[in-house]
Amino acid sequence: MRFQPFAPRNVLAVPLLVAAAPTVEGARRAPTSGANDHKEASMMRQVRGLFVSSLVITLVTLGPSLCAAAPEGQMIWGAHISLAPTWFDPAETSGIITPFMVIYALHDAVLKPMPGQPLAPSLAESWSMSPDGLAYDFVLRKGVKFHNGETVTAEDVKFSLERYRGASAKVLRDSVAAVETPDPGRVRIRLKRPWPDFMTFYLGATGAAWIVPKKYVEKVGDEGFKKAPVGAGPYRFVSYTPGVELVLEAFDQYWRKVPIVKRVILRSIPDETTRLAALKRGEVDIAYNLRGELAQEIRRTPGLTLKPNVGQATHWVYFADQWDPKSPWHDRRVRLAANYAIDRSAMNEADALGFAKITWSIIPSSFEFYWQPPSYSYDRARAKQLLAEAGYPSGFDAGDYFCDAAITNIGEPAVNYLNAVGIRVKLRPVERAAYFKGWSERKYKGLIHGASGAFGNAATRIEAFIVRGGTYAYGSYADIDGLFQEQASELDPKRREATLHRIQQLVHEKVMVAPIWLNAGLSGLGPRVEESGIGLIAGFAWSGPYEDVKLRGK
Repeated sequence: MRFQPFAPRNVLAVPLLVAAAPTVEGARRAPTSGANDHKEASMMRQVRGLFVSSLVITLVTLGPSLCAAAPEGQMIWGAHISLAPTWFDPAETSGIITPFMVIYALHDAVLKPMPGQPLAPSLAESWSMSPDGLAYDFVLRKGVKFHNGETVTAEDVKFSLERYRGASAKVLRDSVAAVETPDPGRVRIRLKRPWPDFMTFYLGATGAAWIVPKKYVEKVGDEGFKKAPVGAGPYRFVSYTPGVELVLEAFDQYWRKVPIVKRVILRSIPDETTRLAALKRGEVDIAYNLRGELAQEIRRTPGLTLKPNVGQATHWVYFADQWDPKSPWHDRRVRLAANYAIDRSAMNEADALGFAKITWSIIPSSFEFYWQPPSYSYDRARAKQLLAEAGYPSGFDAGDYFCDAAITNIGEPAVNYLNAVGIRVKLRPVERAAYFKGWSERKYKGLIHGASGAFGNAATRIEAFIVRGGTYAYGSYADIDGLFQEQASELDPKRREATLHRIQQLVHEKVMVAPIWLNAGLSGLGPRVEESGIGLIAGFAWSGPYEDVKLRGK
């Protein structure tokens, strides 16, 4: 099944103005007297001035499309996951970084992470906060268009925030008192109480600030939008073939710049051996997530380049049953045994070629308010001793280890290490979109392989995975919940930092998780790629911004 959208409208005003100009300057004139000559010359100067002004206004209105070379060529990505239509809609972002592989191409945000800027002005050219911290004003960039030709307005920004239903939607709803639109170019968001993390949640950890066209969404509905999404990003939707590929084409009216590459294709190739073969044959230009021996093969292959990228995606083992008194995982000693059982350094060398960072936390070390936990040594004897002390001298059957199918390269060795000390588990890989949906709906028991590369800070990561009500939290602890509520309204940065550090200490002391590492993405680049976009945006796992990717010789 293939969905086809409408074509964008093109504006031809400038060529018409330019063509008309010579008829003003070059018109034949009859002889006149000196006074009339002076008067006519003055009139001609006024006409020329009006023409130049009109031309400048038109150029500004049309944006960069007339000032840059037309997009050329086609770049194909080999993605390690099956693309899901839920990722075409910013309202459904799930607290992970994967949806933004698509969103950065199709859509644009009020502000967003960009190269060299953690929050770059985008659809909003400026913003301000009231002295009492209760109101945030955003001034929108004038003349920005959606792919269907509609102008981005304050009503679209209001609609997108109020429509948002993805991860951390509740914390936004509970904190926002009203969204006001004083005029089409200005949005004011009023809060119920001062919230120091409002900008971090609104603009970083969620998709609420990525803007969709209100009139179009109301016309086609949520499901219709996912079949033919319309955004304000650098690329417009062309077609989607489920399980195969997403095809996008450059939007030549994009406000920031005209994209360099005309057509972008995200092709689903879940099998990594097939993905590498496609890269070698030139069927894809960029192949995501090639690990271990396959990454080494990229290094050995002439014309191919290995591109490591340490972003902000942490991985960990989540003990979903730790709050069940009947479960072995309720005993802290069992959770501690799991931590000693895993040889993270060996996994790093074998899988990530040593590029991953072992940080002992679910929170990236680059995040604001990060606290460095103590490390665990790899100690199989200690793990077995802890299990014996907890009443499991022969180990126990621990059921399933649920894992995103795209990262079994990390889940499988973790399972092997756990089995080696007597924690008998079976790997249960699930396709990514379904995996995170099942986790958020609390359908899994036993062990869950946690992972997130979403933007934010320590508080946003804790909110999603640790405290009561979090999208992926199966349970919580009262002391941590209380401290989290305390820090949420704390306006003094030092006191807030101390509280968030204490929360992270408690997560470590209670052994809520078994941290694995801060992941290093390993991608392969083909010989046609001059700029992949990987690593341009700090912490971002994928290529971006898409308008900056470039083929050689283009």
